[in-house]
Amino acid sequence: MEWRISDGLVDYQQAVAVMEARVAAIRGGEADELVWLLEHPSLYTAGTSANEADLLDPNRLPVYATGRGGQYTYHGPGQRIAYVMLDLQKRQMDVRAYVCALEDWLIATLNQFNLRGERRDGRVGIWIDRGPIQVGGQDGRPNGRREDKIGAIGVRVRRWVTYHGIALNVEPDLSHYAGIIPCGIEDHGVTSLVDLGLPIDMAEVDVQLAAAWEEVFGTEPAGS
Repeated sequence: MEWRISDGLVDYQQAVAVMEARVAAIRGGEADELVWLLEHPSLYTAGTSANEADLLDPNRLPVYATGRGGQYTYHGPGQRIAYVMLDLQKRQMDVRAYVCALEDWLIATLNQFNLRGERRDGRVGIWIDRGPIQVGGQDGRPNGRREDKIGAIGVRVRRWVTYHGIALNVEPDLSHYAGIIPCGIEDHGVTSLVDLGLPIDMAEVDVQLAAAWEEVFGTEPAGS
């Protein structure tokens, strides 16, 4: 399979067209599987379950309807996007197991930076426990815990070939999340590696994504 890294910012609609063409070629036996790492200009995407009310500021950034699962999310510079095109007929024909593997990939990558990424029932994506929240109260006890999202997942499968994938916040402009209710989830925040005090550059993130890929999926993609 192929491991591709794009420099600069890749137009969203162009990326979707490339993915759709590659999915068709994989399905036809004309191309290898692909993991494509890139960044987008600042934009919002609306998945197939998006609720229009969750777009709080429709004039803030361009909005693109997309065929992936999920709701509204933000993409922009400083966020590592990984579009994953795999033939599940050659692996495991189980979409839930595939999504779980993507979650494991994000968790294993974060573990390389000594961060504990976690799943949460009823909340898509990967979360960081930021510790207890102290909000008033006469007894001085914490009132819950702060949990921030650091990784998003949205996939589509066509004739058992996957596309779209994951987004890991490295150093994006987190203020743009104020324009949406990310993935329809309120009362929780969003974070990034840099926001957590880890000034890690994208090249190092890519190295660790490749290492974690081999750990989770079993084969390291070849470079291009």
